[in-house]
Amino acid sequence: MDFLRFLTTKKFLRHLGLAAVIAIILLLGTLVWLKIYTHHGQAITVPDLTGLTDDEVEDVTSSRRLRFEVIDSVFSNEMPRGTVIKQNPGANSRVKKNRKIFLTMNAVNQEMVPMPQLVGLSFRQARLAMQNAGLIQGTIEYRPDYAKNNVLQQMHGDSVIKQGTEITKGSVINLVLGMGLSSRTTRIPNLLGMGLEEATESIARYYLNMGAVTYDESFQDAEDSSGAFIWRQYPEFDEFRRLNMGMEMDVWLSLDSTLLPGPDSTLFGDDTEIVDE
Repeated sequence: MDFLRFLTTKKFLRHLGLAAVIAIILLLGTLVWLKIYTHHGQAITVPDLTGLTDDEVEDVTSSRRLRFEVIDSVFSNEMPRGTVIKQNPGANSRVKKNRKIFLTMNAVNQEMVPMPQLVGLSFRQARLAMQNAGLIQGTIEYRPDYAKNNVLQQMHGDSVIKQGTEITKGSVINLVLGMGLSSRTTRIPNLLGMGLEEATESIARYYLNMGAVTYDESFQDAEDSSGAFIWRQYPEFDEFRRLNMGMEMDVWLSLDSTLLPGPDSTLFGDDTEIVDE
């Protein structure tokens, strides 16, 4: 009873009112302090930095009391080199002053990658290898060959590109794939006496493929073979025999002139005749 009676006394009510006033003052003071500390209502609109150079970004951000940092660099043909491709926070976002804007720049120099080895891979494997290297699949050409849907040649433009060659990332690579052996047949070219390059071109004209290339003991370094000639081939030249298009021909090369074919040897030249079986 005494406690309840105390709650109704003027002294208690006066202290209760004083405590409430103090609490309200503290609450209002805290809100005002937070407003000042967080710069409430003073947010800055992030400018669009896309397409600007480093120097231009520096001018724009410093004038708005913002900072920036380049965190990545990629190459794109769609934007000028050395300019901003992407920013975070994005344009028109509201941020506090001194906020750092993170930028991705378009590289000045195109990124180079080593050409992977695609020859011998299946088409599916070759596509994955190109994707991993940042290269783009171009046209596909089919030629008769044992290895159906396997890569026979990798081309950049009109030229064969070798494994390890530095190439611009994003380049287009054209593929020559095997289509399996054809039911159509072709003559066997006479390669005796030819150099390797000439023989390779001749084999291609007959829709055949170069198989094993063997160098004899007449020279030690296969790379020093500019004067080498073919003295043996398999299958052997036969005027009346035909091969399925896409088959391989093996050749043996030498520097020994005594192995040159006799004067009665003939070449078919370019008069390739193809017949259906």
